[in-house]
Amino acid sequence: MQRMTRLDGLRGVLAVYVMLGHAVMFAGLPAGVRAPFHHGEAAVDLFFCLSGLVVIQSLERFDFCAWPFLRARARRLLPVYFFVLVLAIALLMAGSPIPDMPWVSAVDAGFWGVPAGFFWHVLAHLALLQGVIPQGVLPWVWISVLPPAWSLSTEWQFYLIVAVLRMRNLALLAVLLLGFAAVYRLLPLPGYWQFSKAFLPDAAGYFALGVASVSFLRGEGPGVFWMVFAGVCLLGVWSGDAWKVLTPAIWGVVLVASKDGVRRRGFAGAFPPYGLARLLDLRGVQWLGEISYPLYLVNEPVQRGCAMLVAPLVHGNAAAFAVVWLPLAVVAPVLAAAWVHRFVERPMLVKKLLVAKPVEAG
Repeated sequence: MQRMTRLDGLRGVLAVYVMLGHAVMFAGLPAGVRAPFHHGEAAVDLFFCLSGLVVIQSLERFDFCAWPFLRARARRLLPVYFFVLVLAIALLMAGSPIPDMPWVSAVDAGFWGVPAGFFWHVLAHLALLQGVIPQGVLPWVWISVLPPAWSLSTEWQFYLIVAVLRMRNLALLAVLLLGFAAVYRLLPLPGYWQFSKAFLPDAAGYFALGVASVSFLRGEGPGVFWMVFAGVCLLGVWSGDAWKVLTPAIWGVVLVASKDGVRRRGFAGAFPPYGLARLLDLRGVQWLGEISYPLYLVNEPVQRGCAMLVAPLVHGNAAAFAVVWLPLAVVAPVLAAAWVHRFVERPMLVKKLLVAKPVEAG
């Protein structure tokens, strides 16, 4: 299956949405303005669908060999992660802008506070274990030091499972992941041992949808795809959050928009996915997709750093803070992500290609 560049555009759109969600949280904006940006976790769920699709293709390129696959994933993701993690730790130790932001609620302020047992929180982030530690053992560790990184812990749990299973039957793998998610919903865990959203079973249904999408796009198993699709929708309803049904729905639309030949089949201008396809093909959106991984990770610490500069200057005036800080909270993370992509991420990608080329040639 050829690379679908529109999925790169989707990454860019999702990363920007998550960045905007973080920005409006601290800007002191009215609830009506903030409401459309309260679905950052749903955007991350779409990232999980993407990962399910992309990781299976990566495993196939490595002939389902676990170690080469995991090594390639580590080279792809860890340099940027550790670079941004060091930045986040440094900013946490430098202080907090929250005392100068009285309009921020106590709940939101917790995202920018230094947690008790800071050393253990840092250690969990260094080992990418923040998603497998129960809430009672280390409360809120999944979003304590570098909040966006919780999903990276979930991703690594998924990588390890699919690498160990080496399951070439994608339909069966998708069904197993969906079953994993359903069983987890039924487990009555005591409060102390309850896990966060970063625990793999909570997101296993979205990974299942991504895995089933591989066969769907190849025309091998549409029945399995729609079964998993229905199962993920039911899990969303079961969770009590009706908005979760939007994630599989949006994913289905994106898949249609990403398939070749949508315009040639007579849907041009009339079928909504074609308009979405044009949006995802835009050069600017594709560029955002190129820097989406560093943008997703770096936006929160950079926004925090900007708040540390701006908040003392406005003397508790929320409106003045929003006017000055919001543009910075959007532009600065994009510029920082472009820098990280250029000098941290891309060199490792080039190195990966140089290492892989002799193997491919042989």
